[in-house]
Amino acid sequence: MRQVLISFTLLAIFVSCNRGEQDELPSTNSKDNTQIKKTPTPLFVGDSAYRYVLDQLQFGPRVPNSAAHDSCAEYLAKKLGSFGAEVIVQKGEVTAYTNAVLNIQNIIGQFYKERTKRIMLCAHWDTRHIADRDKENPTGPIDGANDGASGVGVLLEIARHLESNDPGLGVDIVFFDAEDYGSPQLSMGMTALSDMDNSWCLGSQFWAKNPPITGYKPQFGILLDMVGGEFATFPKEGYSLKYANPLVQAIWNKAHQLGFGNYFINRAIGGITDDHKYINEIAGIPTVDIIHYNPNKSDFGIFHHTHQDNISIINKNTMVAVGSTCMEIIYQGL
Repeated sequence: MRQVLISFTLLAIFVSCNRGEQDELPSTNSKDNTQIKKTPTPLFVGDSAYRYVLDQLQFGPRVPNSAAHDSCAEYLAKKLGSFGAEVIVQKGEVTAYTNAVLNIQNIIGQFYKERTKRIMLCAHWDTRHIADRDKENPTGPIDGANDGASGVGVLLEIARHLESNDPGLGVDIVFFDAEDYGSPQLSMGMTALSDMDNSWCLGSQFWAKNPPITGYKPQFGILLDMVGGEFATFPKEGYSLKYANPLVQAIWNKAHQLGFGNYFINRAIGGITDDHKYINEIAGIPTVDIIHYNPNKSDFGIFHHTHQDNISIINKNTMVAVGSTCMEIIYQGL
């Protein structure tokens, strides 16, 4: 992922304005006809999440229109089904910046489908088709251990608990496709930055414009992207602050209460073009992006979009910090 697009000055302006627009935080604990007794938060197991990352990497790079991509899609759908989810595979065609037609699959697992009170957790599952930041082999596809597989691994570990530990609300897990098939960074110049942005996140754009579930409106969404790297930091991202500021504050507060403040840092950054941008702007679902970014170096990490993004950089403790925070929100509310 992508480009940090919004200046810090503008960010400060729209964050302060947004606080007046969203003064109520959706509660996952308010009672309705589906509410049941609160369940203790299950233990998020880092070894299990790590195993799910390995499983994805065994297919090879999960680039759309490849055999590895199709095989991994089948694995993800079956895995969600084995955990008790009702699975929807939304297939479609999108056009990449290269004019190639990509066959995509957005994979959706619904837990407790009958409940009206719902939250959404999501990540992208595809990998980048080129390693455009790699000095030795910039044209080859990447493993995407962190950029893709880590978010999916965390969500699969969460999904593993949902059937046997009823959270008292509906939970939807969505794996978006073709997030990472965007135009090479800065190749089109800053004057065409808007068009460049829209070449990313093709699966979530398709999902938002063609809703696979009629009238789908969860209370909120949480997007995970690059959540497995050692020494990762998750600042408060700009589009999240713009569209879901109270949720950002609540999630970061929850992480700090759980002892994960070294990961969830109290720093605001500019907006990052990621799946949540289109979920917010097209689908109208307030969604927060938990994404690794180092504001001191203005970078996603030296492994980002290179062949260094392999299993060697995945850290179980980082996934535990993110997964445990999400689990606590699911089971105990914001």
